[in-house]
Amino acid sequence: MESNSPEPKSEVAMRAPAGHMMDPTDPDNPQNWPLTRKIYASTVAVAFAFAVAFGVTSLTVGIQGVMQEFNVTMTMAVLGLSLPLFGIAFAPIFTPHLSERYGRSPVYLVSLPIFALFILGAAYSSNFGALAVCRFFAGFFGGPCLVLIEGTFADVWPASSTVTYYSFLSLASYIGAGCAPLVLGALVTAKGWQWTQFVTLMIAFGVYLFGIGVPETYPREILRARARRFGHSIQLAKAESGVTFAEMAQTTFFTPLSMAVSEPLVVMVTLYLALNFAVLFQWFIAVPAVLALTYEFTLHQVGLAFIAAIVGALVSTMTSSLTEKITNRQNSCRTGTAMARLEYRLVPAIFGSVGLCGSLFWIGFTASPKINYSVPIVGTGAYVWSSMSVLTGLVSYIFDAYPAKGTLSALTLMATVRILCAAWLPLVIIPMIMGLQGQWAYSVFGFMAAVMIAVPVIIFIYGARLRSRSRHAGRIMSGGSQNMTMGPHDDQEMQMGSGHA
Repeated sequence: MESNSPEPKSEVAMRAPAGHMMDPTDPDNPQNWPLTRKIYASTVAVAFAFAVAFGVTSLTVGIQGVMQEFNVTMTMAVLGLSLPLFGIAFAPIFTPHLSERYGRSPVYLVSLPIFALFILGAAYSSNFGALAVCRFFAGFFGGPCLVLIEGTFADVWPASSTVTYYSFLSLASYIGAGCAPLVLGALVTAKGWQWTQFVTLMIAFGVYLFGIGVPETYPREILRARARRFGHSIQLAKAESGVTFAEMAQTTFFTPLSMAVSEPLVVMVTLYLALNFAVLFQWFIAVPAVLALTYEFTLHQVGLAFIAAIVGALVSTMTSSLTEKITNRQNSCRTGTAMARLEYRLVPAIFGSVGLCGSLFWIGFTASPKINYSVPIVGTGAYVWSSMSVLTGLVSYIFDAYPAKGTLSALTLMATVRILCAAWLPLVIIPMIMGLQGQWAYSVFGFMAAVMIAVPVIIFIYGARLRSRSRHAGRIMSGGSQNMTMGPHDDQEMQMGSGHA
C-alpha cells in the first residue's frame, strides 16, 4: 500500500536540481509558501527600499539650509542628492555577488544599519566635506536594498505576474522618494535641515525592527541552509554570476560594457531609461525652485505639491497590473497558456512613452504666473505615471529577454547608467532652466522623449527577432517569438535589481 505521508525533509534536503530553481513541489520553495509569508517577505523588501529612497531625496528639502550653514553654492548643495545616487550606482555591480554567497536576508539586514550610520554622520557633519562623504557612503551601503528587491519578488511570485510585481516594487522607490519632500517640508522650516536626516534614521530604525525576521527567499541559499541543517552535502550548479573574481567582473562589468555597444535591445532600453530617470530626479531640484520663484510657494507648500507625484505612481501600479491581467486573459482564451507573448509586457511602456513626451511639454509651457499652479503640478503627476509605466514595461521585458547570465549583465548596465544620469542632471538643471527658460529647457527633453516613443514600439514588433540574433540569447530563443522561457524565473540566479532610487 502506497503511503500518502509527506516526504521527510531530510530526503527533500538531498534534492538539488541541475539548475538553480528549486523543485516546484518542494515545500520550502518560496513560491509554495503560505500567502501571508510571501506578503511579509515582499513587504519587508518594499519597506527597506522605501527607507533608502526616502533618505536619498530627503536632503533636497534642506538645500537652502545647507547653503547657509556651510556657505556653499546651490550646485554644491545639490550634491546632497547626487552623491548618494553616485554611491547607489555601484550596487548593481557588487550586490549580486554578495547575494550569491550569503543569501538575500543577511545583505538586507547588514546594508540598512550601515546606511543609517552614515545618515547619522550626515546629520552631525561639521563641514560640507563630511556631509558629502557621509551622503555618498549612505547611498553606497544602502544601494543593495534597492537592488535586492527585484530578486526577492522574483523568488516569491510567479513569472505570469512579472509586470504586476515589478510595478509594486517600483512603487516602493517612487513613493519613498516622493514622500521625503512631502513629509519634511514643514519640519525643516521649523527645525532645520538636520531633521531631514533624523527622520530618515527614524524610518530606517522602524523598518529594521519590522524586517528583522525576514525569511530567506534565495533558492540556492535555502538549499544550502537546509543541507547544513540536516548534515548533508549538496552540489549546486555553478553560480551564473561567477565564482572567481575574474568571472564576477566579467558578468557585472565587462559583459555590460560589451552589451552597451553590441546589443540593440539593451542599448535602446538603457538610453531611454537614462533619459527617464535623469528627468525624474531633476524634479526634486526644479519643482521647489520653480514653484518658489513662479508662485511664491513656501517649503511646506512645495512638499504638498509632491502628492501629485505619489498619486501618479499609484495610478501607474494599477494601470500596469490591469494591463498584464488583460493581456494574459486574452492570451489564455486564444492559446490556453497562462502568459501572453513576452513582448506584451511592453504595453505599459508604449502608453507611458506617449505620456512621458506630452507631460514634458505640458509642464514646460504651463509653469507660468499666468496659469494656475495646479496645472503644472498635475503635469508632474502625469510625468511620474508615464515614467513608472515606461520603467515597468521595459525592465519587465528585459528581465526575461535573455538567459540568466545575459539578463544579469543587461540589468547591471541599465541600472548603473540610469542612476548615474539621475545623479548628473540635478546638478545642471537650474542653470539650464535659467539659460533656456523653462519652456525650452523642458521642450529639449520633450523632443528627446518624442524620439524615444519609438523604442517600445520597435521592440514590440522586432524584439523576438533581435533577441534571436543575440549572442547572449542562447537557449532562451528556442521557442521563437512565442518563447516564454523565463530567465530569472527558471534560473533564480537573477539577484540583480534596477536600483530605483
